[in-house]
Amino acid sequence: MYTDKQNILQLVTLLREHGIHKVVVCPGSRNIPIVQTLANMPEITCYPITDERSAGFFAMGLALHGGAPAAVCCTSGTALLNLHPAVAEAFYQQVPLVVISADRPRAWIGQMDGQTLPQPGVFGSLVKKSVDLPEIATPEDEWFCNRLINEALLELNHHGKGPVHINVPVSEPFFKLPVNELPAVRKIVRYCGLNPYDKDYSPLIERLNRYRRRMAVAGQMNLIYLFDRTCARILSRHFVWFCEHTANRTLPGWAIRNIDPLLCTMDNKAQEDMKPELLITYGGHIISKRLKNFLRRHPPVEHWHISPDGSVADLFGSLTTVIEMDPFEFWEKIAPQMEGSAPEYPRSWETRSKAVPSASFAYSEQGAIGCLLEHLPTPCTLHLANSSAVRYAQLFKLPENVEVLANRGTNGIEGSMSTALGYAAASPQLNFLIIGDLSFFYD
Repeated sequence: MYTDKQNILQLVTLLREHGIHKVVVCPGSRNIPIVQTLANMPEITCYPITDERSAGFFAMGLALHGGAPAAVCCTSGTALLNLHPAVAEAFYQQVPLVVISADRPRAWIGQMDGQTLPQPGVFGSLVKKSVDLPEIATPEDEWFCNRLINEALLELNHHGKGPVHINVPVSEPFFKLPVNELPAVRKIVRYCGLNPYDKDYSPLIERLNRYRRRMAVAGQMNLIYLFDRTCARILSRHFVWFCEHTANRTLPGWAIRNIDPLLCTMDNKAQEDMKPELLITYGGHIISKRLKNFLRRHPPVEHWHISPDGSVADLFGSLTTVIEMDPFEFWEKIAPQMEGSAPEYPRSWETRSKAVPSASFAYSEQGAIGCLLEHLPTPCTLHLANSSAVRYAQLFKLPENVEVLANRGTNGIEGSMSTALGYAAASPQLNFLIIGDLSFFYD
């Protein structure tokens, strides 16, 4: 029997999925639902240790034997502080140790309630990752909780080993065990490169070839990449490519760029019929809210995100795999391993895209932007301020050899003109800026 606390159920199931089978448990009341649930899991071996100072080092010893991560679970308050010496030792010895702390609900921290102190982040720089789980009341809470746990557990062996801290707020009542089965959870996997001498990623390639409805989405990237022609032909045949102007020239060939007008022509059933089985993303921010909503409402079976730093970016709520490597190296490596032919899905999207009439906005600010883009001299650089400017520009085609820049890191409207002027001061070619009045007056 297991607790009905959903954040705990996500946690214990993901501990199992990430290969953590040894947990040291300490006494207390707030951590009772965690301990009782772990004790009822046949895959988990629990080691009861009374004093947290010893428990932390005992757990570190378990992890040192064989190198697999081990965990230690304590109640709230100063019990957690007594784990600090063991956490410090694990950090400097690079031992994969999971510290699980039960906590009072956030509303009661600092309100003179018993055994309360600010627990999130208490270990500072001595842990590789610290997360504070939400108490789950909505599907978004569940997604957030699942993502945080995956992020923490992935850091145990990321660029060296070390400890992580997972803080678990638990509301009363917490003595009941009404749940008979653990939930199905999403485990996020990270690959650190695709080494040709390491066959651990062969299941990844097998899954890649199993899917026939493949979509690639390029986010913001301020560069030009020239794909090998053979590689470009293979990738264009097997994937439908989506990108916005801010992606610049980072795709192997033709791509769907009229994203918002296209998705506006498709009702919910049409979108469901056209959803991908496999989604691969790379680059930075995506502007289109319609694309985000499409992929959130009609999620793929798998979502792989390619990033040089291996960060977990779960924009569409369906991330399953992170591949830590240069995205263009990834595309060049997988292209020769693509099997069979699957052009039907890309062609279906292309047919729909080309059937959408071109935007026409006479006597409007959209029309003025479209007219400017049509007549841009090449080569040149186009700077787009945030909000309306960057969204309107996406409705129109761009001439070749136009570089596009926009402050999409935080999407703020301040600083757009200063950034453009700074770039122009260092640039030998023509620079153009489309900016709204409020953003203009910020500078």
